[in-house]
Amino acid sequence: MKIYNTLTKQKEEFKPLKDNRVTIYTCGPTVYDFFHVGNARVFITFDVVRSYLKYRGYDVIFVQNFTDIDDKMIKRAKEEGITVKELAERFIKEYFTDADALRVKRADVHPRATEHIKEIIELIEKLIEKGYAYVVDKDVYFAARNFKDYGKLSGQNLEELEAGARVEPGEKKKDPIDFALWKAKKEGEPCWESPWGEGRPGWHIECSCMSMKYLGETIDIHGGGSDLIFPHHENEIAQSEAATGKPFARYFMHVGYLNVNNEKMSKSLGNFFTVREILKEYNPEVLRLFMLSTHYRSPINFSRELMDQARSALERLYNALYALKHLQKVTEERELNEEEREFLDRLRSLKQKFIDSMDDDFNTAEALGAIYEIVREANTNLKETSSKSLVTYTKELILELGGILGLFGDFGKEELVDEEILKLIEERQKARKEKNYALADKIRDELKEKGVILEDTPSGVRWRKIK
Repeated sequence: MKIYNTLTKQKEEFKPLKDNRVTIYTCGPTVYDFFHVGNARVFITFDVVRSYLKYRGYDVIFVQNFTDIDDKMIKRAKEEGITVKELAERFIKEYFTDADALRVKRADVHPRATEHIKEIIELIEKLIEKGYAYVVDKDVYFAARNFKDYGKLSGQNLEELEAGARVEPGEKKKDPIDFALWKAKKEGEPCWESPWGEGRPGWHIECSCMSMKYLGETIDIHGGGSDLIFPHHENEIAQSEAATGKPFARYFMHVGYLNVNNEKMSKSLGNFFTVREILKEYNPEVLRLFMLSTHYRSPINFSRELMDQARSALERLYNALYALKHLQKVTEERELNEEEREFLDRLRSLKQKFIDSMDDDFNTAEALGAIYEIVREANTNLKETSSKSLVTYTKELILELGGILGLFGDFGKEELVDEEILKLIEERQKARKEKNYALADKIRDELKEKGVILEDTPSGVRWRKIK
């Protein structure tokens, strides 16, 4: 298995620090609003990374934090006339509502910055003691130039970093490239006691602290969106390695940017979409399939047209599964003939293609291609005279591989049969027998409006509900 490491700018063979155990830390949301489709891509990507590593037999420990104190949260809480804690509780709950809908599994630990103030203070004290941090009035800053490898993740030298650095109003740092570890209290802001006076942690320190607490001083994989490479992950490396003298993470994985209709997503352009908004229009699995149809490191363009294509693709996959489910009922168990054995070999080759694709830096686009090929093979070769065991294997293989990607969660759920639907199907069958095809088509369209898809087969009509 190979992973592209942002730190070394190349694919590397994946070797966990400890045998079969894999530790992963990803940066979660700042909980001041609903998360948007760009965030969703990151959450879905690492959900699949975790799922596939488990499939390959690794014992995975996965941590994703919540940033529950920062400038945006303080501003939003003031606007709404509530406390920052109340705002955080509200949007952590909303995060789980949307993440659960997308079938993003819960992390093993979801730590919050405000619950780790003691550990954050201890880490800052260690950095001051080692000469990597300094106090100005009641603020504490990290002295970036004191860490000799500063810039190694983003690939920038100190001169480039200095040219792009900004000193915000009120900051008293000695060097433009230094960054805040602890911020002195301002009027009306939440604060905690510290050796330097009342204040709150800076953004970057929380992730170093919580990563080390739950996963150890060196972790296997650290991930997030590409926007976090600098300054967030760069600063995490500096403060963590300065404190411990050990590598902070062995592999850095970063998810590519998401554009909307070929433009950068922004509220000012009116092309900013939360997942909550999108899920009013599309099944969550459609969004998931759309995200996985492009390699995670590549930029992705979000549009209604592409989402509609993903919806059609997902429907084709579900149609194949329901067709196989039907064939299971009508086929008989028998030995495979020569042609079927060759078909089975092709399926096994496609399963290996899926694994090879995922082993190559989690290439979900090619992995999905293998699933589509399995479906094409099934549609072409399986029929009511096929062996039941071959039909069953094919269906279970599609479910197995799709399950790794978090797909097909709706398959196999109890159909909600109501009398009105059954009555309409019966009326349509009667119309077809009487060759009243206009009425039959009208009933089919009426059922489709109710979210019911009909499939006419030699064994009779089959139906299913769609979202």
